Amino acid sequence: MGKIKSALEIALERTESIKTDKASVGLFEARQQGKRLANEYLANPTSTNLEGELKKCPKDQMESLKQGLFDVFAPQITLPNTAEDLPRIEASGKGLCLLINEKASKEGGRFNAMLKQLVQLLSNYLNEAAQFDQAIRQQYAPKLRQKEEELSRRLGREVHIDPFQDPEFVNFYNQNFNALKANYQAPVDQVREEALRIWESGVGSRE
Repeated sequence: MGKIKSALEIALERTESIKTDKASVGLFEARQQGKRLANEYLANPTSTNLEGELKKCPKDQMESLKQGLFDVFAPQITLPNTAEDLPRIEASGKGLCLLINEKASKEGGRFNAMLKQLVQLLSNYLNEAAQFDQAIRQQYAPKLRQKEEELSRRLGREVHIDPFQDPEFVNFYNQNFNALKANYQAPVDQVREEALRIWESGVGSRE
């Protein structure tokens, strides 16, 4: 016959369950706070003191707060669409360096160097992308003019076509541009994967 639990034992179990639930809520809120803090930092890196905010965090919530920060910073390491994206990517990299606390180690120094090289590489990518855009448009221009002239004759009025509304141009453009992106995507993936590897190794949890 199984042991019959006393009222005290049942009450203690319920108390532990409540404590566990409160702790889980606290960790979830800390992670959400980390995400909010990361977005504030990316919006204005000069006015957000990440180090100061980390020092304010209770030790039992530190890991969750850092995880929230990491969840926002890591996905920001991407190919930029415009030059305006570069400061955000660079700020995310600095946030990752601080977050994983790697500046004091050989591995951290290497990661920091990887990020600096990536920022320079992404700047080169934007310059090359602009040249690619111009070259693709120029190469397709005769065919586009031919289409415009044909439509103008058919409609009896002058017609100008937005190239990105021409499916044939869009396909031609994407084929050429995707080849350029592929050349630069590998270094981006390498940095993001390295950040994840370091993070999952437990480095980010060190105090």
